[in-house]
Amino acid sequence: MTEWLVRKFVKNHDDVENPRVRTAYGTFASIVCIACNIVLCAAKGAIGAAAGSVAIVADALNNLSDASSNIISLFGFKLASKPADAEHPYGHGRFEYLSGLAVAVLILIIGVELVRSSFEKILSPEPVEFSIAIVAVLALSILVKLWMALFNKRIGTRINSNTLMATAADSRNDVIATAAVLAATLASEFLGIDLDGWAGLAVGAFIIYSGAELVRDTVDPLLGKAPDPEFVQHIYRKITSYPGVLDTHDLIVHDYGPGRRFASAHVEMAAEMDPLKSHDIIDNIEEAFREEENILLVLHYDPIVTSDAAVGDLRRWIVENIRRIDPRLTIHDLRIVPGPTHTNVIFDVLRPHGLALGNEELVRRVSEIVQEREPHAVCKITVDDSFASSK
Repeated sequence: MTEWLVRKFVKNHDDVENPRVRTAYGTFASIVCIACNIVLCAAKGAIGAAAGSVAIVADALNNLSDASSNIISLFGFKLASKPADAEHPYGHGRFEYLSGLAVAVLILIIGVELVRSSFEKILSPEPVEFSIAIVAVLALSILVKLWMALFNKRIGTRINSNTLMATAADSRNDVIATAAVLAATLASEFLGIDLDGWAGLAVGAFIIYSGAELVRDTVDPLLGKAPDPEFVQHIYRKITSYPGVLDTHDLIVHDYGPGRRFASAHVEMAAEMDPLKSHDIIDNIEEAFREEENILLVLHYDPIVTSDAAVGDLRRWIVENIRRIDPRLTIHDLRIVPGPTHTNVIFDVLRPHGLALGNEELVRRVSEIVQEREPHAVCKITVDDSFASSK
């Protein structure tokens, strides 16, 4: 059914990298969810009020909150689709992350309110009037919310949307919440056990936990989360697959919203190669990432002397032996400048995340290792921080 709806209402639905298509997906999903949540809120609110059930009324208010969240998502997709301007040269894609955060915060608020009202019901229990209509509307709500969870997850996965994935998680929470309310209603009628307040309390606690997880997931990209390790490896493999590229390092990825990624990296190439040919290869790599990955990649050319065997041997020896400090340590841009009394060994060392040593101590220990092989070496070491995941 989801695919039929997508083909019916979203034009060019296969071109998910196109901002207009992405906005169409988000708008379509938001409108569908707004309609479903308003209908469920009206049905459960009327029946819950008539039956005197705090859990059913709270569940109805939860649906009303969901509709509000869907409206926020709708505006988030609309604002995120705005083109870049002079004040925002990277576009407005992060509005989608902000809307996802707003949805997560609303989920937290609903959870706290549900816990509060449930405590009141536990302390001052009131009988719940049972009817077939209650069972029917709750069962229907479970089915609708289950479909909405699958619907949002499928579209959210297709367009890589944190907002829709948060909406899918919220719908999943609603399935659990409504199922608990239904179970409590049936237990009250057939077992004579009043679980209305306790069911609301359990559901509220679960919603708070889920909301906190969603807040973390939506805040991460806003704070500058490290790129996924598999994505980093993909970039590395693609760059080094080009002829003439010896290695790459210092990768930095900036995320300005889905489909709006910018990256930079250093590319090591033989210094003996014709610089015009090296430049042409770098241009081809950048163009391939722009056309095939929708990533604006800027590469810095690092010439590496490959004709000097001594430089290559020392580089390999240093890389192998500094692993005694930490197996994740790597170096790049190694140069040797010999002199009458000493030899300058100049290179950068990449500092991995979580290394306990300070920069000065790291430089000292790496220098001592180099001097094991080159006693007269004076090390000129620059410590680089890693901006990519070290996992």
